[in-house]
Amino acid sequence: MSAEHIDIADLPEADLLDHRSALPQDQQRRLRELREFLDAEIRPHTAEHWSRDEFAPELAAKCGEFGLGDLRSPDTDSVFRGFVAAELARADISISVYLALHSDLVMATLDELGSEEQKQQWLPPMRRMEFTGCFALTEPDHGSDVAGGLATTARRDGDHWVLNGTKRWIGNGTIARIAIVWARDEADGQVKGFIVETDTPGFTATKIEHKIAVKIVQNADITLEDVRIPASNHLPGTSSFRDTNVILEQSRAGLAWQSVGAQMAIFDVARRYALERRQFGRPLAGFQLTQDHLVRIAANTTASVGIAHRMSQLRAQGTATMGQAAIAKLKTSQMARESAALGRQLMGGNGILVDREMGKIFSDVEAIFTYEGTAEVNTLIVGRALTGVSAFV
Repeated sequence: MSAEHIDIADLPEADLLDHRSALPQDQQRRLRELREFLDAEIRPHTAEHWSRDEFAPELAAKCGEFGLGDLRSPDTDSVFRGFVAAELARADISISVYLALHSDLVMATLDELGSEEQKQQWLPPMRRMEFTGCFALTEPDHGSDVAGGLATTARRDGDHWVLNGTKRWIGNGTIARIAIVWARDEADGQVKGFIVETDTPGFTATKIEHKIAVKIVQNADITLEDVRIPASNHLPGTSSFRDTNVILEQSRAGLAWQSVGAQMAIFDVARRYALERRQFGRPLAGFQLTQDHLVRIAANTTASVGIAHRMSQLRAQGTATMGQAAIAKLKTSQMARESAALGRQLMGGNGILVDREMGKIFSDVEAIFTYEGTAEVNTLIVGRALTGVSAFV
């Protein structure tokens, strides 16, 4: 059949093993509805915001109206939530990051480590997306080594804590209503978590300029100068850095699904282009090397879904480990990076254009490859799990 007479809707998706078909029918229906919403209301409108390096409040509001304020809804399981995360990343990686920061980091931290009073105060309006938050962990001089090197301090002063320090790469930092700030208690040297309202005197967030990836997300440098907060703003579930692991493991595992969604988008864009673009008198899809690129992208996507799917099952069982989360993030992000390069290559010069989508996706995948643990750090986490010996300095 000639490319002119092919309906893409009749062709298989990138996940050739169709993992989604194992979901209950109701969940499959909800995913179809989510994709229809994202394809109509979000995906077509992201390129302009991305190119201008600006937040898209109207798109965030639409996500809230659709019910995406809490991706950890109790009426869903971890596998379904994973497919939801993939659909969000397929539509736009920046929007998926924004929502993951809001839900899987800030709200999850409050839910897992906060007091009942803190949960009642902050979680209901966040579920309604009346405001968002940020997760202030990394610092200018401490990214991968933040566990041992975190320099931001917290000092108890009567009925208050006083925080001093700097944070960097804090997603949603310039638009957040609250910040979950991680600081080292001067009294015992342990890292603890605190809720800081961003209008507190001494708290300053400055947008990081000149990014080449996830440009809709507003990353910030944060400065804390004698920031005084009530003692009740300490997260009672945090007494050492180990307490962050429950959040970071969830987040790292979730990034496997983000890699899946990125590759779904890469495949969508590349295949459509291959069927529509003609060279030498025929569609690109009719050339063997083009089909090779598409097959490799589909194979990477299919394998990534399998990894992410299994990781979600382990989390649902309560048996997931940091080593498993690390290898899931490591391998799926590696495959996403290869798929992005293949998609960009297939589209030639058009592959670097944002309005053709591939240029935006190609750049955003570079961020996925780095955040929530670089490939090198995740490799060492897996190596430690496999050998019992830590290679960290």
